[in-house]
Amino acid sequence: MVSEVMELAAEPSKYDRLIAAAQAEEPAVTLVVHPCDETALRGALEAAQMRLITPVLVGPRVRIRSIAAEHRLDLGQWEIVDVPHSHAAAAKAVALIREGKGSLLMKGSLHTDELMREVAAAASGLRTERRISHVFVMDVPGHADTLFITDAAINIAPDLDAKRDIVQNAIDLWVTIGLGEPRVAILSAVETVTMKIPSTIEAAALCKMAERGQITGGLLDGPLAFDNAIDPEAARIKGIVSPVAGRAQILVVPDLEAGNMLAKNLTFLAHADAAGIVLGARVPIVLTSRADSVRTRLASCAVASLFAARRRAAQVAV
Repeated sequence: MVSEVMELAAEPSKYDRLIAAAQAEEPAVTLVVHPCDETALRGALEAAQMRLITPVLVGPRVRIRSIAAEHRLDLGQWEIVDVPHSHAAAAKAVALIREGKGSLLMKGSLHTDELMREVAAAASGLRTERRISHVFVMDVPGHADTLFITDAAINIAPDLDAKRDIVQNAIDLWVTIGLGEPRVAILSAVETVTMKIPSTIEAAALCKMAERGQITGGLLDGPLAFDNAIDPEAARIKGIVSPVAGRAQILVVPDLEAGNMLAKNLTFLAHADAAGIVLGARVPIVLTSRADSVRTRLASCAVASLFAARRRAAQVAV
């Protein structure tokens, strides 16, 4: 029994496996936007040290060097693109991506809205035909699968067309980083379709869209409540028979508020780690929080770098 427990403890976590997979790829050139506090700068440098990214630091040169000196951080050979303030850093980083000078964006110590405003700008940003959305990549202790939660950070109250893109972005990420064909649960408060709860109608519509080929690459079911989406016994009790119910890997929430509460409940009550990545732009975007652990920051970089590398390889193959 003791040896079995030791073997279980020694088994690599879900994040460890993603980090190892990313380290097997060429580190992505990453524009780190305004890394002007210890947490942001240290996170970028630690990801570089682990061969997850090749950072280009975009921000006030004097301030970045001062923070590095104060906290004994080695800037090494990494390039610094000198700009006067956070707004200029966001604009310059986006411009460099448009010029083909990088494969990833990484948020530093500026506000998310400030960065995403430049990303979403109609004429000068990084928009594609796909809606931009966020995915939390969750490592929940005691749960066998990696869980994706989307969208809990970008789209406040997405309509059906936006949800189609949100679902497709998450599926594409899951498939591209090598996790197989995902089981996707469209969440609501109940598992039956009712006019009284609009999210149940949208869930049913999304499943029909998948049947018609408007969403591809994953198995969809919904509406599902959270319990019968992830717990096989809850699904059995409710009499729900599908390949997704009780075994979902991607959880699509009705709106940002529901997703944010779900992700933070798992983080603070179940002690889950929540890496974050934005999809649907020309390049993946790493969104980190000052509350993120080192492991979570590294996992965010690993997922984004792995996604960028695998997507490049697929484009070359075509």
